[in-house]
Amino acid sequence: MHIKTQAIVLRERAIDEFDSVLTLLSRERGVITAYARGARKPRGSLKVPSELLSYSCFVLFWNRDRYQVDRADLDTLFMGVRADVEKLSLASYFCQLLMETAPKEEAAGEYLRLLLNALYLLDKGKRDCSFIKPVFELRLMTMCGFMPDLVSCAGCGCFEAEEIYLLAQSAQIICGDCLKKEPPGETPVRLSKTVLAAMRHILYAPFEKLFSFTIPDQQLADLNEITQYYVMVQTEKRFETLDFYLSVKLPT
Repeated sequence: MHIKTQAIVLRERAIDEFDSVLTLLSRERGVITAYARGARKPRGSLKVPSELLSYSCFVLFWNRDRYQVDRADLDTLFMGVRADVEKLSLASYFCQLLMETAPKEEAAGEYLRLLLNALYLLDKGKRDCSFIKPVFELRLMTMCGFMPDLVSCAGCGCFEAEEIYLLAQSAQIICGDCLKKEPPGETPVRLSKTVLAAMRHILYAPFEKLFSFTIPDQQLADLNEITQYYVMVQTEKRFETLDFYLSVKLPT
């Protein structure tokens, strides 16, 4: 059975001199693994479409419980990302996050859209890595079932307070007064009003306005720390690609 789908390469793993196994994020089938015969041949037709972050229209053959790449018509390479170590390391982190959280063998159009939009902004230099990263992290957590409740305090229901804290483990917020009355069994993270407003935008804004907000540099740095912490708490995993990105990212 042949399947045609738009997909991007999240990972390419060599299995011998000329062949590879690809991890793809596809529009119709989510995260899938596909065998690419001849993908490592220098002049092979699958050489470029099989590389990390290559976005193509793949024709896959399903046989004996596995996919095989028959053809791939290249669409986008994101050369501006691939040529920059900071952008490439951040994109690699996004790919690892998606392999961990995106659906497998079911439609994942919104996941693909999120990644393609983030890569486009990086590729064209329209937004910095430090801005795109927390937006991607928190929106992805929302999409895959780890959405925090940021509407109001879990204790008293207030929308705003002088002090608001994020409870990452229980995925909710709590005001300073409720925190004093009934301390939670986890470490609260203080949120400034600016950071909380940014997080609410990321969670609740329509997709076309997702990246359309501004935030001062210091609050953006705080937002980055908070969203990556939230990802690690909710997934119960430390991502080596994140560590590499943090080691190479330019100071803000």
